[in-house]
Amino acid sequence: MNTFNVPTREEVSTNNQAIFDNLNKGLGFVPNLYATYAHSDTALENYLTFANAKTSLSAKEKEVVNLAVSQVNDCIYCLSAHTAIGKINGFTDEQILELRAGFSSVDNKLDALAKLAKNITENRGKTDETVLENFFNVGYTKGNLIDTISLVGDKTISNYIHSTTQVPVDFPVAQPLEIEVA
Repeated sequence: MNTFNVPTREEVSTNNQAIFDNLNKGLGFVPNLYATYAHSDTALENYLTFANAKTSLSAKEKEVVNLAVSQVNDCIYCLSAHTAIGKINGFTDEQILELRAGFSSVDNKLDALAKLAKNITENRGKTDETVLENFFNVGYTKGNLIDTISLVGDKTISNYIHSTTQVPVDFPVAQPLEIEVA
């Protein structure tokens, strides 16, 4: 089987070197998954542009989607990264585990969002009407729906890249999900 190295700055294109430099300035390091995107001369820049694009979802809401999708897709890299980011955004360990399971016991709106993200991912876009209706009933809009679906796609790409390449996780590894999945 092919193994995937995590490319160093010296092993990537000039364009990706500049992106690595910016990531180092902003984050203090280049996450292994981002570096893996840099096997392509264009994928890292395209991914970061898409991931950092304007959205109607708050940073906290984006993490709800990222956690639910990464759990469905069983991506330990993204679960670990988004557990850390979720904590930065104010979620507790227990809330993060709930969101990974596709629900929230403390916030009806985030509950509807987590259920939607989980349902979209599990059903490959064939969203259950009841889940969708609940999403709208808690105050989300059609624009929020489109932004959520876009984010599901964004996160699924990263999940698939890690699942295929199995590059090492360079975040504290997320604990297994042991709560009942909603």
